[in-house]
Amino acid sequence: MTDEYALRGAGLRRALADAELAPLLPALAHLTDDLSILEPGLRPGDVSQLIGQAPQGGLGQADQDRARRLAEVVITRWADAGCPPPVHPAPERLLEIMRFLAGPVGPGQLPLLYHQLGIREELEPAVPAPVPDGFLAVIIGAGMSGLAAAHHLRQAGVPFVVFERNDDVGGVWLENTYPGVRLDTSNFCYSYSYAQGEGWDDYYSPGPAVRRYLQKVASDEGLRDEIRFGHEVNSLTFDEAGPAWVVEATGRDGATTTLRANVVISAVGQLNNPRYPDLHGLDVFEGPSWHTARWNHDVPLAGKRVAVIGTGASAFQVIGQIAPEVEQLTIFQRTPPWVMPTPNYARKLKPGLRWLFRVLPLYQQWYRFNQFWINVEGRRRFAIVDPDWHRPGSVSPRNAELRDALLARLAETYADRPDLLEKMTPDYPPYAKRMLRDDGAWAAALKQDNVEVVTEKVTEAYPGGLRTADGAEYPADVLIFGTGFAASDFLRGISVRGRGGADLHERWGDDARALGGITVPDFPNLFLLYGPNTNLVVNGSIVLFSEAEVEFVVSCLKYLFEHGLRALEPTEAALAEFYHRVDAASARMAFGVPGVSSWYKSPSGRVTQNWPLSTVEFWEMTRAPDPSRFRMW
Repeated sequence: MTDEYALRGAGLRRALADAELAPLLPALAHLTDDLSILEPGLRPGDVSQLIGQAPQGGLGQADQDRARRLAEVVITRWADAGCPPPVHPAPERLLEIMRFLAGPVGPGQLPLLYHQLGIREELEPAVPAPVPDGFLAVIIGAGMSGLAAAHHLRQAGVPFVVFERNDDVGGVWLENTYPGVRLDTSNFCYSYSYAQGEGWDDYYSPGPAVRRYLQKVASDEGLRDEIRFGHEVNSLTFDEAGPAWVVEATGRDGATTTLRANVVISAVGQLNNPRYPDLHGLDVFEGPSWHTARWNHDVPLAGKRVAVIGTGASAFQVIGQIAPEVEQLTIFQRTPPWVMPTPNYARKLKPGLRWLFRVLPLYQQWYRFNQFWINVEGRRRFAIVDPDWHRPGSVSPRNAELRDALLARLAETYADRPDLLEKMTPDYPPYAKRMLRDDGAWAAALKQDNVEVVTEKVTEAYPGGLRTADGAEYPADVLIFGTGFAASDFLRGISVRGRGGADLHERWGDDARALGGITVPDFPNLFLLYGPNTNLVVNGSIVLFSEAEVEFVVSCLKYLFEHGLRALEPTEAALAEFYHRVDAASARMAFGVPGVSSWYKSPSGRVTQNWPLSTVEFWEMTRAPDPSRFRMW
């Protein structure tokens, strides 16, 4: 049996028909160090459109045909030469390749671009200074950020222990097993720069695929031996005489483990503590109930009357999956989400593209780089507030243009259901809340005869269902809560006492603050990953942010080791200056406007979750500690 694809002739042309052309030409130029393929007329344009991305880098059909012919010539020549390994171009030539794809980037951005392309040999060794004898770091959590921390500490030669409350790695991707769980960002961007996820089958991977990826990284890198599974950290207490952190964790058997650590890295995340509705009468409801993040797989839903409270990201995904099998599905919605049409959301990668990823060195790396670059500032311009713009429901002319395009799509989608159109039309600006992705499954589920959307407020449960403020009753056999997470309650469940006995939770109250989202005054050598104001909405990659944060931690340790110091913490002045910038920037973003509540904000209404500035600013801020902003000893 012959392969459908080949490195020559008709088989190659079949594969190239499925290729993503924008990253293919740079990958081939990098592979062969032949930049003649990068014809100016084939350079991708600005592919970010009002709704979605322009296919094939915005190239017209004639240019696409030209690009495929050029690629065929280069690949055939490479195959005829025996498929030699990549030729790594000199930095100035690599920068020229990057400019073909990314536009006018400068030498100062090369480290970031190298990082995202996975060219590690260009980066400075992490910790050339000797690590002090007996030095130990404790990492809390073995999810995406915790594994990144473990990887970088191992690369730096810093001993560490990881405490993980679950029985395997994966964090939220281990805990969230509800029907339909899936990434809403490209899985290529949701992969480490140093482990770029060879073998992805989807554009937006389902949860099990992400979980397998993280588990494979942990196994391939030998990280599991350093992880104490089934251990939940209860308290962190700073001993100034050490200086050291006393870390207490409880195992599944109830036994307490105590360690003294020079450094603690919290990788517990923001979306790991489910928020349940404060609903009178839940204790008398006679059927089973659960949160989407704690899915009960022992209860079959087929033929049952199911009520779902909430239409956020998790509920949005669940509803499309369970609607066809239940007898009746009642959805209780507080506010409708804005929906970004994404036709390939649940599609597999084209087979020819997957084959090219396997046989062409560097192609998948450049594909991932292209996905990163498209999103490095992403759709941020659509979320920036124009103070002179006063049209209700929008924050700027661009935001209004996006709103109008989304409204037109809604009108088209629900032309046959005006009742649903009214219920599914948001009254707040796009990007003030999390925008969701859909390939049509959401609307199809809502239109089913057995599905009802209720916008009246739920006030209480009764033994057989739920009751709303107008007194109406909705019978249900099962209740499912899609009510999000206590995202702004950072390090929930862990007692943290720093220098002078300072209590972290008392210090924060409802408004968590950390310099760069990473360090906190009076809590020396405590580093937070995915901490306050490091969530992303319209730009960048959360994996990039986590890696950048870990690299900052390692650079802090390098500074301490090189200068014979033992501890650092940010100054109050540095924290105040940082939040002067961050809060002002948040006020200039759609998610920071008054009058719109979301999980991005604390109970006070201040944005405590999101990063409001550019991706490049975060990257530059996390390259090394500025000694003037820290107290060190």
